[in-house]
Amino acid sequence: MREIALVLLAAGEGRRFSKSSNIHCKKQWLRVGSLPLWCFVVRQFHALHHFGQTVVAISPQEVRYAQNFINEAEVVGGGNTRQESLLHALQKVDCEWVLVSDAARCCVDKKVLKAVLNAPLADCVVPFVSAHDTTYSSLFGYLPRDSLRLIQTPQLCRKATLLDALNMGEFGDESSAIYAHGGTIEFVAGSSNLHKLTTFHDLAFLELPSPSSETLVGNGFDVHRFTDGDHLTICGVWIPFSYGFKAHSDGDVGIHALIDALLGAAGAGDIGQWFPDSDTQYENIDSALLLQQVLCFIRSVGFFIVNVDLTIITQEPKIAPHKDRMCARLSSLLEIPAAKLNIKATTTEHLGFLGRCEGVAATCVATLKYVDWRQ
Repeated sequence: MREIALVLLAAGEGRRFSKSSNIHCKKQWLRVGSLPLWCFVVRQFHALHHFGQTVVAISPQEVRYAQNFINEAEVVGGGNTRQESLLHALQKVDCEWVLVSDAARCCVDKKVLKAVLNAPLADCVVPFVSAHDTTYSSLFGYLPRDSLRLIQTPQLCRKATLLDALNMGEFGDESSAIYAHGGTIEFVAGSSNLHKLTTFHDLAFLELPSPSSETLVGNGFDVHRFTDGDHLTICGVWIPFSYGFKAHSDGDVGIHALIDALLGAAGAGDIGQWFPDSDTQYENIDSALLLQQVLCFIRSVGFFIVNVDLTIITQEPKIAPHKDRMCARLSSLLEIPAAKLNIKATTTEHLGFLGRCEGVAATCVATLKYVDWRQ
């Protein structure tokens, strides 16, 4: 039996999907239960066939996070195009044969997969469905629909031939690259079950399990000591003071605790992993910019914020006069109503380094839920 590697492409930005809905989540990160859609697709393939290797191409910023979801596959960073992502994935493949599919082709058809894997040997085996509607081309006029074949994935390819073909230029899929290279193509019957998720409206044609309704909770903590200066920045608000924060960035303890709470709820590491203080690009950076980057990630991988509860711990300066501005600033940054954002302040009754006015600390709890794409 041929040893075959599975390559799943899931690195796209999904712009057509985003434009067709008000969902910020990338389509490959829509949740099926608590699983991302791309992981759900891999599990379907693995239930139907044993693969020698499995490689998933994901956006480079999501690789470390994505690897947490699956042990039986290697996650690699994709490229700017589908073809670049495929080339990156193929660098990890050792098998002679590779089955290539797209996360957007999210309902695996057992009959089609069997037909592809058992087809006569060719450089590429590709499933197709016939065109049922009258077809017109602006270049060639009306086309005889009986001669047209709508190409689908998964496609089984000889790895060496596929690599040679892809290096010839840009192609829409594996079969067109191998065809242009002069390789042999074997066609097998596809299925309407392999409907591709391109726009939000395609979800209506796909029988996918519902997303989980669970709520995920994260907590964050941060502290910074005082140093020479004339102001503090807390929760994105400039506060006149006789000291500043000793920090690599602007030292905004409120936003730093909030970032850790969001990352904690998502299971996506911590602020030190994302923005290490050894990296000069973050020196003196406005922490609001870091929060915006984390928020973009949180949304893109399938979450929305339920609420935030943040506590600032300091003897000085007094926080009460600034709480309304802090709440307004964070509400704007997070794009959530102020009613879902609570900011509290407390002292340590002059106990410890905070009570001695040596610095400021903050704790935060944030809750997330999965985007319910059914709505």
